[in-house]
Amino acid sequence: MNINDFKFFQPIEVRWNDLDPIGHVNNIYYFEYFQIGRGHYMEKISSNWNWQQHMFVIAHIECDYLKETKLLEPNLKIGLRIARLGKKSFDFEYLLTSQTENNEAVIHAFGKSTQVLIDLKQGKSIEIPTWLREDIESYEGLV
Repeated sequence: MNINDFKFFQPIEVRWNDLDPIGHVNNIYYFEYFQIGRGHYMEKISSNWNWQQHMFVIAHIECDYLKETKLLEPNLKIGLRIARLGKKSFDFEYLLTSQTENNEAVIHAFGKSTQVLIDLKQGKSIEIPTWLREDIESYEGLV
């Protein structure tokens, strides 16, 4: 896990209701931050992506909590990259990061998820279209 392996970052704002009684972000909200990142990532990497026509479902998701996240973390952002590209599925990796006063990166959490592309009308998995595969490979340098 190296922050330099991630090209895409999306700012994240911690909301008051994300906090638990001891003042740090509750574990469930990390998955919401991952979801926010996924939406922005797909829009960024593919001009052809359309949430009304294309969809994937989460087949697996996990998160390792490394350092608590508080309300006013400086420059909090979620990093995403596609680490594996299969026939019908792909894997995201996530980094939730902030910065110290000396501009050093702090990693709060690392996560992974597997997405399966589906046909919304038929309700079944489909192969990743060539145009999406090319968009991902081009952005991530997977060629």
